[in-house]
Amino acid sequence: MSTNHSKDRSSLCSFMFVDGRHCRIPRQTGHPYLCAFHARKDAQALAGQEAGEEIAYHLSGSYVSACDLSSALGRLFSAVAQGQVKPKTASTLAYLGQTLVQALPLAQHEYINAFGANSWRETIRTSHEQSADHTSPDDDADDAPSPVPEQEPDSASAPTPAAASDAPPASE
Repeated sequence: MSTNHSKDRSSLCSFMFVDGRHCRIPRQTGHPYLCAFHARKDAQALAGQEAGEEIAYHLSGSYVSACDLSSALGRLFSAVAQGQVKPKTASTLAYLGQTLVQALPLAQHEYINAFGANSWRETIRTSHEQSADHTSPDDDADDAPSPVPEQEPDSASAPTPAAASDAPPASE
């Protein structure tokens, strides 16, 4: 054995296996301590963790709206396409998302019966505002106008379908 063992290790990957062995591959140029293989694995794990945090954000509120669920599933779709989330994990999460979608009408009915339709609308509005705050840059969040809630249209002002004479001529 060489007495310069510690000096020789300085140019090698510092990844340690579960059994205590060290990787023997030279460090990747430009990476401070890992070989190309372990640097790539480390970057993938970090990207997967960030994707998971982003997905979890949309599902962490006191109420999960259909828009929250749609945002989370969209982010999941993107993370799978980019290789940040394994397809098997995504399949399980999508199945759980499907279960949540099926529960949304029940939750809406229950909430409206307990607290009223206006309270339901306010809950949805708050959920959307929180999601918008998360995706907006910090300095622009205060400048953005808040959405004006729409009032229930009464029967006099309700839009009517276009008459057949208003329709554009069909091209043949």
